[in-house]
Amino acid sequence: MLKVGIFGAGHLGKIHIQQWKEIAGVELVGFFDPNDDNAASAIAQYQVPRYTDQEQLLHSIDAVDIVSPTTTHFELAKIFLLNGKHVFVEKPLAHTLEEAQELVKLVNEANVKCQVGHVERYNPAFLALKGQELHPMFIEAHRLAQFNPRGTDVAVILDLMIHDIDIVLHLVKSPVRRISASGVSVISEMADIANARIEFDNGCVANLTASRISLKKMRKMRVFQRDAYIGIDFLEKKTEVIKLREGEQKGMLDFPIDIGNGERKIISVQMPEIANTNAIRMELSDFVNAIRNDRPTTVSVHDGYQAMDVAHQVMKKMSLHSELHNV
Repeated sequence: MLKVGIFGAGHLGKIHIQQWKEIAGVELVGFFDPNDDNAASAIAQYQVPRYTDQEQLLHSIDAVDIVSPTTTHFELAKIFLLNGKHVFVEKPLAHTLEEAQELVKLVNEANVKCQVGHVERYNPAFLALKGQELHPMFIEAHRLAQFNPRGTDVAVILDLMIHDIDIVLHLVKSPVRRISASGVSVISEMADIANARIEFDNGCVANLTASRISLKKMRKMRVFQRDAYIGIDFLEKKTEVIKLREGEQKGMLDFPIDIGNGERKIISVQMPEIANTNAIRMELSDFVNAIRNDRPTTVSVHDGYQAMDVAHQVMKKMSLHSELHNV
């Protein structure tokens, strides 16, 4: 039985508590949260013990799930890694790049499993693309959310855009060549809406937009490659794959097109089956399986660092863009 403890019982922390209780072979030992209201709510909803002593919880578990504010990720993860505990930490990995770099080093030295909570990797709409040949040359993503003060301790890049940054880095197997970005602070003290253009050495370009002051929610990504278009709706859990191919019509969603010079091809529209899965439960279960089977985590600490690195480059470029236009 794997013994797990949780740090943080806020909105997302409670969701994690609920999911841990559904995972077989796991004992949820308890949680730590200095906020009495959060703690009382978690106890009432899930009947999970509250620890008021971090050290006591540390020595009672095999693995920790860190769902506390970003500014606390580094210190908490460091303590558990130095004590040889497996660590699941919500995105972003840390508050600063220097902290993230040190966590990468500590994970390697501790020889334990560490997974970063980039949950969109487990979104059923994204998982539906498994088995597809993906060689993106242009990616466009829009991630829009209604304003919520809960995420304003960081810029919208680290709050929302980092999800799409992680997906893009996972899809595009090439080094980043150039980044340009712009953003605006509208309600909070940090950027609330931002756009970034990421260019890769292999010629792929990703255009990402994130906003937390939208009137409607949207989490869409469009992927364009040679002879194919892939649309992913992370919010509505829908995926479509449109391919241009030779041959005859094979299904009701196939139709011919004249591309000139008397040549005809088939446009094939595929709607991959979407599994009815819970992304958070799946990522936590995957973390458990990595521990039990001694295999690499799906979203490694290095992945978390890379996403943070690009996100911080975006913020730096955004700051330079703002300075130039305020001169």
